[in-house]
Amino acid sequence: MEFVLAALVFLLIVFLLMAVRVVKQGYVYTIERFGKFTKSADPGLHIITPFIDRVGQKVNVMEQVLDIPGQEIITADNAMVGVDAVVFFQVLDAGKAAYEVANLYQAIMALTTTNLRTVMGAMDLDETLSKRDEINARLLSVVDHATSPWGVKITRVEIKDIRPPHDISEAMARQMKAERLKRAEILEAEGDKTSAILRSEGSKQSAILEAEGKREAAFRDAEARERAAEAEARATQMVSDAIAASGNQAINYFIAQEYTKAVGKFADSPNAKTILFPVEATQLIGTLGGIGELVRDAVEPREGDVTTGSRSGQPLPKGRARTSVPRTGDS
Repeated sequence: MEFVLAALVFLLIVFLLMAVRVVKQGYVYTIERFGKFTKSADPGLHIITPFIDRVGQKVNVMEQVLDIPGQEIITADNAMVGVDAVVFFQVLDAGKAAYEVANLYQAIMALTTTNLRTVMGAMDLDETLSKRDEINARLLSVVDHATSPWGVKITRVEIKDIRPPHDISEAMARQMKAERLKRAEILEAEGDKTSAILRSEGSKQSAILEAEGKREAAFRDAEARERAAEAEARATQMVSDAIAASGNQAINYFIAQEYTKAVGKFADSPNAKTILFPVEATQLIGTLGGIGELVRDAVEPREGDVTTGSRSGQPLPKGRARTSVPRTGDS
């Protein structure tokens, strides 16, 4: 009796263990009843009926990455390139992923490979190398649409590497070098052009400023000459007024003053050892005598205007100039 009781307790424990199922986080279990899918068990504790229900498949619902092996693809311009890609996907419906496709990973890989050949085979080599984003977008759209009945969401499709043939790589390297040399020469030519333009602009501005300076200098010079002429005219008018008022005495004064200045320049010459007067000395002396008479007329009272003929504005005779020689020599 005790043996039967112990056997019943043991069977009860085994029954409870078979009825309890714990689903880990990130997974979804499919529950089958007599081999038919009935429900999906989310992460947590679940009770099933032993010997009637059982766990079918354990489906990973986390985002997964599938590495696509290298493919040799012929482009539209008959160039052979090697391509490596990766696919990121996530199971949204565990029931469809478990029962709509036999091998989910293999199916996604085959689908991605065939569409990769289709998309890149319709492009030429330059497009495959320069339009990776476009290739990724087209692959994502096609593969995601094809896998939606399987309860799978394709999140990203990325081209890892594109390997063109060796000879094409060398040709591309030479082309890139030529392009860089071309751009360098263009930039150098543009720099020379800009420099020449700036130098021309500088020369132009310099010429304009120089011309303006010359014009301003000419204007100033003309203005100075005009003022000098005005001053000379005023001086001439004053001399004319003085001559008109004083007669020959003023004329003798001005002539003697200019003559004295001219003779003084001979004395200032550093190379002159002997001075040769271009006129007779008696004329200069007579002129100086006339100056003396003018000074005396200006200082002394003008009493001789009635009695003396030499103070009436008449020119002095030559004899009078000779009598004044000793007086000039004494001074």
